Amino acid sequence: MQTKAVILEAPGKLGVESIDLIAPGPADIVVEVRHSGISTGTEKLFWTGDMPPFPGMGYPLVPGYEAAGEVVSAGAQSGVRVGEHVFVPGANCYDGAHGLFGAASGTIVTPAERVTRIDAGHGPSAALLALAATARHAMAGPGKAVPDLIIGHGTLGRLLARLTLASGAPAPTVWEIDARRHAGATGYEVIAPDADPRRDYRHIYDASGQGDLLNDLIGRIAKGGEIVLAGFYTAPLQFAFPPAFMKEARLRISAEWQPDDMVATRALVESGVLRLDDLVTHQCAAPAAARAYAQAFTDPACLKMILNWSAA
Repeated sequence: MQTKAVILEAPGKLGVESIDLIAPGPADIVVEVRHSGISTGTEKLFWTGDMPPFPGMGYPLVPGYEAAGEVVSAGAQSGVRVGEHVFVPGANCYDGAHGLFGAASGTIVTPAERVTRIDAGHGPSAALLALAATARHAMAGPGKAVPDLIIGHGTLGRLLARLTLASGAPAPTVWEIDARRHAGATGYEVIAPDADPRRDYRHIYDASGQGDLLNDLIGRIAKGGEIVLAGFYTAPLQFAFPPAFMKEARLRISAEWQPDDMVATRALVESGVLRLDDLVTHQCAAPAAARAYAQAFTDPACLKMILNWSAA
């Protein structure tokens, strides 16, 4: 089989090309992708060439970890039916390109155990399930607490704020330096850092990926407060020890979502408690992916760019 897929040949060199797919096995399914999302975190780092060494990394690669579509073929051992709609968190199914993370493709072959069944009515917003589950993973579970300050009002920051409200906790404060991104807050306040006098936050969540903010954030926590690194950081992280020592600061790194995060997030979305559709600000036909990726990475008004694969 062949498919059209986004191929990143080298940093800054991207296009939609035909590529061979590895043949599916009895436990695999074949998904015809309707929509895939562009990550302004990890994908941008591959696009710029700033991604640190990462297992499985190499060019050419098929990027992306956010795809939603319809099952068009299902192996006898897959337990999935043709016609079901699923979310796919990427796949390594390409002959001639690294599948890192492999979701930006018109057709995907994947083990059935990796997908999540979804309602077809979610449309383009279904591609945001992984990011929403990642936000949930940062906040939920033993030893974790919801944020009272969030750094960044991009897609991840908004999801963290919405999940905090959904948990019944007090509304968090959100910092955003770009005034164009202050809009869209419902039930919580978005302000510039300089307008915030507080220095007693218990749990600060950084969704900006800006590691050089650590010293500032340590100065904003109460004694024993926690800073959660929820972004992805390319440069070594460092901070002045004496202020952190005096605050008895705690640092926690949050990684990718786990299966229980996806189950819980899907339930929140399907019940209407967590809204995703308004986070999709831009859509583009997949054949114009080069333009879409450039806009997703450079336009502050673009919260989430979705590729539509129907034309591919």
